[in-house]
Amino acid sequence: MSEQPRTRFLTVAEVAEIMRVSRMTVYRLVHSGEMPAVRVGQSYRVPQDALEQYLAASYVEGDRLTS
Repeated sequence: MSEQPRTRFLTVAEVAEIMRVSRMTVYRLVHSGEMPAVRVGQSYRVPQDALEQYLAASYVEGDRLTS
């Protein structure tokens, strides 16, 4: 039987630090369903894979930055 790689779970504070946003922004993303999370007691944990997917999907092409 082969072992599957373990998912690493990040705290809201860790996600906020990685994204360089406030913890409230991360909570908003979680509550809106934009970022998957697991509730553990009264806190949330975000799978690292979910964060990486969210960031990859959020990239903007250079030409879209101009108004």
